[in-house]
Amino acid sequence: MTAAGGAEVLPIAGDDDVVRVRQVVRGYAQRVKLSLVDQTKLVTATSELARNTLIYGGGGTAHVEVVDDGRRQGVRASFEDEGPGIPDLALALADGWSSGTGMGLGLSGSRRLVDEFDLDTEVGRGTTVTVVKWKR
Repeated sequence: MTAAGGAEVLPIAGDDDVVRVRQVVRGYAQRVKLSLVDQTKLVTATSELARNTLIYGGGGTAHVEVVDDGRRQGVRASFEDEGPGIPDLALALADGWSSGTGMGLGLSGSRRLVDEFDLDTEVGRGTTVTVVKWKR
């Protein structure tokens, strides 16, 4: 899988940045011609992940790019922070679990909205979540 043109890197340090990430992701989704439903799913998932980066990670960065696997194009978004990490990953990924401060999706809801979901976390090191939504 290759990135087409390199990733756009966006800081996440406040609420305005979460809005900006949402706008940029929507632009990328439109560029690869995701359906309106898939655009909405991707934007919803990335909005939740950007907010998690801000609230739980203390801020960080988002990397957004077009990807191509040779058969199709999609949008990949990665969210990185140097926060405390996730101490109970099983609980954080459990269906229906949310801290109550986000949109109520939690990580499991975000995972269901995208085609690929990867989470790397370590207590004391931070968290990186990468998602991909492919054009159908």
